[in-house]
Amino acid sequence: MTRFTIASFNVKNLIGPDKEYYEFQSYTPEEYAWKEDWMAQQMFSMDADIIGFQEIFEEEALQAVIGETDRIGRESNDAVLPSKTKSYRKKAIFRKLSYAPYTDAKLAFAPNANDTGQPGRRRPGVAILSRYGFVGTPEIIQVLDTPLKIPFSELTGEDGGFFTLSRLSRPILKARIPVGKHVITVFNCHLKSKLGEFPKPAGADYAPESDLTRYDPVGRALGALRSALRRMAEAWVLRREIVRELQAGHPVMVLGDFNDGEHAVSSEIISGETPFRNYSWMLRHDAKDYNDRYTKEENKAITNAVLAHQLTSAEGLFVRKSMRDMVYTAAFGGIYESLDQIYLSRHFHPDNAGRIGDMEYFSVFNDHLTDGSHAEAPYNKLASDHGQIMAHMKIGD
Repeated sequence: MTRFTIASFNVKNLIGPDKEYYEFQSYTPEEYAWKEDWMAQQMFSMDADIIGFQEIFEEEALQAVIGETDRIGRESNDAVLPSKTKSYRKKAIFRKLSYAPYTDAKLAFAPNANDTGQPGRRRPGVAILSRYGFVGTPEIIQVLDTPLKIPFSELTGEDGGFFTLSRLSRPILKARIPVGKHVITVFNCHLKSKLGEFPKPAGADYAPESDLTRYDPVGRALGALRSALRRMAEAWVLRREIVRELQAGHPVMVLGDFNDGEHAVSSEIISGETPFRNYSWMLRHDAKDYNDRYTKEENKAITNAVLAHQLTSAEGLFVRKSMRDMVYTAAFGGIYESLDQIYLSRHFHPDNAGRIGDMEYFSVFNDHLTDGSHAEAPYNKLASDHGQIMAHMKIGD
């Protein structure tokens, strides 16, 4: 039995000092040093075997954080691990304090295809760090070979046009990671945010909806609609890749910043449908009369097909097992919610007799989060505005 941990970490804008990533936003050398140290302390506390990172502008900056994490970890090992010079050398409990450096780990970085490198207009990518390395070369999914065209029709049947997606707002990184005798396909994603999309008219310096002195509630609502549509389209692109892996028989884990909660439509697109309780109660798709329903055999086959392609939230499994009523990774406007998720294929579901592994525990690192919209709450722009999540897994050898 192999035990391992897998985590998701939205770092919030990791880039070197004195580099303008968004307009008029950059870190001084002192601010960057603080952020690097904070991230390293978080990674040391997590000590995760596999980490999916979001909002990485530069691979070099992430490599520096990993190096600082290892420095902290080695110092801790020297201080706390038993040795012949220490009186507690025989106490096995101290094995829990051991940190495993990322010396031999592999890092895959997916830069954003929309990033031109122009100061003030940068676009972040994602990365995966794995102590187990990778099988083959990790794949980047962002610029689509064939643009996705989503057709619409009016309720009366007329053509309603279509929405076209030729590239994702941020890359999806797909890696195959060997754990024990199995190879797990891991997807790391960062879906489109809830910030509104406002097209800029030709020749204009900015979109009219961006001018808050001329507040346009209807126009801004339309911008939110555009963002939601893009996020759901990106979720479908990810879902298509997930299904391909599942149909090939590969166990799958999906992690990242979904920018939506577990029960949002975009998240449910990624996870797949939940089976209907009994399809034998349901009228057939080709029903000829009121009692033309699916047979018991068809009910079983449909249910198995849905379950085979379904992913389950690690957070959901933890809440069910621990009877905890709340987990959150983001706080704003008085709303505490989980925008970051780790989804597991049926290969790890506790109700599946044929599973290859189990989740033993689920950790949330969110002590640094406060609701910045409240005047009395402290807020530090250098720490992440997301909590980190980690699933503790075991898998058969």
